[in-house]
Amino acid sequence: MELWDLYTADREKTGKTMVRGEKQPSGFYRIVVHICIFNDMGEMLIQQRQPFKSGWSNMWDVSVGGSAVSGDNSRRAAERELCEELGLELSFDGIDPALTVNVDGCFDDIYIITKNVDLSELSLQYEEVQAVKWADIDEILSMIDAGVFIPYDKSLIELLFFMSEHRGVRTRKDGER
Repeated sequence: MELWDLYTADREKTGKTMVRGEKQPSGFYRIVVHICIFNDMGEMLIQQRQPFKSGWSNMWDVSVGGSAVSGDNSRRAAERELCEELGLELSFDGIDPALTVNVDGCFDDIYIITKNVDLSELSLQYEEVQAVKWADIDEILSMIDAGVFIPYDKSLIELLFFMSEHRGVRTRKDGER
């Protein structure tokens, strides 16, 4: 039984939990994390979900995703999910989410990591992941069109690729205040 902490709309922990699979109480939020790993060639590591996985079975997805369990903060959840799904150990100390999207009662913290990962050295979690590969933006957008990639809004995928190449960069307009 997996427990999730519940939060207010201001992201304050309520002290209440819910059991995974149960209906989430209205007005409460939980934390979800996604980790998008990019290599130096500007490709994203993507994973294919197992065919027996409920929800989005057999579909391709960003590098890693999952829910924070009770007691996890966002960083700890990102570390745990990355290790569980890909066997990749990485400390998220000092790493903030590049983006947080509030959707469907969740704070979805999206981390963007640049790391040249040798796919043959990954240890895929059998219960979750059947395959991984590197893909560029055009391939992922085509996969969304073909219905084989989780149907994220294409503008989100484009934003993730943009952010992977321009983290910490301000535009000229930002400097003109």
